[in-house]
Amino acid sequence: MLELKQISKIYQTQGETITALDRVDLNIDAGEFVAIMGRSGSGKSTMLNILGCMDKPTSGHYELAGQDVSSLDDDALSQIRNDHIGFVFQGFHLLPRLSALENVMVPLRFASPEKQQKGEERAKGLLNQVGLGERVHHMPNEMSGGQIQRVAIARSLINKPAVLLADEPTGNLDSAISQQIIDLLCSLNQAGQTIVMVTHEPDIAENAGRTIHFLDGKIIS
Repeated sequence: MLELKQISKIYQTQGETITALDRVDLNIDAGEFVAIMGRSGSGKSTMLNILGCMDKPTSGHYELAGQDVSSLDDDALSQIRNDHIGFVFQGFHLLPRLSALENVMVPLRFASPEKQQKGEERAKGLLNQVGLGERVHHMPNEMSGGQIQRVAIARSLINKPAVLLADEPTGNLDSAISQQIIDLLCSLNQAGQTIVMVTHEPDIAENAGRTIHFLDGKIIS
């Protein structure tokens, strides 16, 4: 599903060269649940940005579902993100003036007319799937943090992404609610969803099928 070959990312900051990723090779198969761990500055967030087509590598090749996306222009990358990648963030990123249903449907504004036509039915089905069937018309300020994250997960699935990228999805939640979110991700994975999750919590990473550790821009285990 995801294949990275000799991926490097180098930044120039105030005359200083920073190597965020150093010739990384990585394969992730369809249906895997992979956790990425590493201390601050290890390269894990840069890796997730490249996997999500939100950043381009300085060198190397990145193939997503057989397509080399490492040299695509911004418009093409935007289309790839919308069609093939779902995102779940630590900060939720819901729109406060939209209901749960409307938030889930936001990515469909850029989808094909066929997807838009079926969008509301699919969005309601996803909210049912994440246990929020009775909260369809609730606003974000009427829901708990765990419920808001469930809405965000439903939103990430609306376009049937090839891969779901989760960046510290439990970072703003207490331990009990965190486990509920992880249980939800595990159930999605068991149904066939490919998931890549960045986390700094070992007990959260243990739920993944494979854990990748970064240090100084390289995979060390």
